[in-house]
Amino acid sequence: MNIFRRGSVRWRIALIYFMLFFVVMTLVAVFLVNRIEQYQLSSLKENIAKTVSESNLPSYLGAYDSLSSHGDEIQSVLDSSWSSFSEELSVVDERMQICASTNPNLVGRSASDVFDASIIASCLLTGDPGESDAVLSGGIPVKNLCYGIENAKDPGVIYVRADLSSIQSFVSQSKLIFIRVILIALLATVVLGFALAGSITRPINDVTGTVRKMSSGDFSEGVTVNSDDEIGQLADMFNLMREKLSDTLSEITGEKNKLSTILEYMADGLVAIDLDGGIIHVNPAARTILGLDPEEPLPADYDALMGHISDNIGLERIKGNCEIHGAQDVFSYGSSIFAIHYDRFKDEEGEDIGIIILIQDITERQKLEDMQRDFVANVSHELKTPLTTIKSYTETLMDGAVDDPDMARNFLGIVDNEADRMNRLVKDLLQLSRLEQRQERMYYLEANIVELVRQCMVKVEMTAQQKGHQLNALFDEKMNIRVLMDRDRMEQVILNILTNAIKYTPDGGRIDVDIDSDGRNVQIIVSDNGIGISEEELPRIFERFYRVDKARSRKMGGTGLGLAITKQIVEEHQGTITAESTLGKGTKFIITLRVATHRGTPNID
Repeated sequence: MNIFRRGSVRWRIALIYFMLFFVVMTLVAVFLVNRIEQYQLSSLKENIAKTVSESNLPSYLGAYDSLSSHGDEIQSVLDSSWSSFSEELSVVDERMQICASTNPNLVGRSASDVFDASIIASCLLTGDPGESDAVLSGGIPVKNLCYGIENAKDPGVIYVRADLSSIQSFVSQSKLIFIRVILIALLATVVLGFALAGSITRPINDVTGTVRKMSSGDFSEGVTVNSDDEIGQLADMFNLMREKLSDTLSEITGEKNKLSTILEYMADGLVAIDLDGGIIHVNPAARTILGLDPEEPLPADYDALMGHISDNIGLERIKGNCEIHGAQDVFSYGSSIFAIHYDRFKDEEGEDIGIIILIQDITERQKLEDMQRDFVANVSHELKTPLTTIKSYTETLMDGAVDDPDMARNFLGIVDNEADRMNRLVKDLLQLSRLEQRQERMYYLEANIVELVRQCMVKVEMTAQQKGHQLNALFDEKMNIRVLMDRDRMEQVILNILTNAIKYTPDGGRIDVDIDSDGRNVQIIVSDNGIGISEEELPRIFERFYRVDKARSRKMGGTGLGLAITKQIVEEHQGTITAESTLGKGTKFIITLRVATHRGTPNID
């Protein structure tokens, strides 16, 4: 019998399987592509709205009595604070004039000529955000977003024009990927469909063949049926089902072993309990986290295992919180911080039978979040002080002090100094950021580090003499120790260490500079007999914005970033910098670098 003829059962089953899979895959692909596009557009709008809202730009603009007359100030704000904004942002007043924009070509033009005037008019009238789609010349699709200015003295809007080219490109790529996946899947479906159809029709064909042999007198293959009917076919299918069941049980056993291996070696702790708190399973990671000996038997119940650690993770609490799908809590144990996620699991009938608990060590993540919060707070504080000073003196000048030339000159000098201080702070922040992200380009050349140190000492010698310091070179100036380095950056490091030594050493002090090398490494040692650093503060001196003497450091013009930048530069040169100090006796900084002949090729960005 030809099983490949068009009307055969095998063909019909394979065709049904093929068509069903094709329809399902096509519907899923269409749905997913549509969802991807919607998600991308929604994320774009949410991110833009969040950025505009969190920037306080609407409330800032609302303070102006006339947007057009303060266009230069607004443009300055956009240039300084919105230069990294990836989309085009403009400020439009109620007369449809573009007062400021991140696109300089739009400033001063009429918004009705370049923007969607309808959403601007609607936003001005109702104050509600508006949006529309458009296609620019050149076929560039854009999303127009319009936001009202809160409590504005002079009504206006913030108009954002977002380029949708990347989203459309991403969606197009997604479509191509889905098409390729569907084609590959359909090809596999044809093969699998024939294989599946064959597994169904083969027993029927075997019975038919056996009966045919019996009809010709060949009884070597006996059958247990007397006729070719449904009962005989059911018997053969039952035998096939028995074989399949054996295979299925083997697969289940394999999956169970796989799951057991995953639980055994997963990094997070996992605890399974029943609804009464009885222990079902505790994986090795959970034993380690909870300090349990792997050889000792488990505690009797959940409260004895971990419920006693904190009220946040008591049995009754987590049972109650399990009503909220995916509940979680945080607790401290020893010196570590852990997050637990828990939810109920069910039996085959859908009844709750226990709780699964996942324990994650979030100590490092918490430390990172704390460092981020400290950094934001420090930056805010460092910027707030000069801004407050500038604001105070400008208000005084505006109140009439400008008429007094001496007072005005004095006040303007203070404002200028504070502006310089802010500029230094921002400059140091940008350099530190580039160094940390490895975006600061280093120009490595082989040079004599001894010569560089001596030149740095000459540059600070006059400053040291003004304070009556002795600046001593304890090294042989004729030495030639070659180091592969970025000369400008390394000069910045040495000058910073020398300048700090001069600043924080009382008048008439002593500053010694020595250079030592063992042929593989070279050490630059700067020692002083200054105020010193306490043992508690010494480990933190390379942190951003950390000052041992905050008032003294600000008075001397420091930003609190010098040593952080210094450390980053030294580490970029594959070196180290350490400090030793005794409070009231002095401080020693040691910079260690590799000698050029023993140094590998640096990582030049």
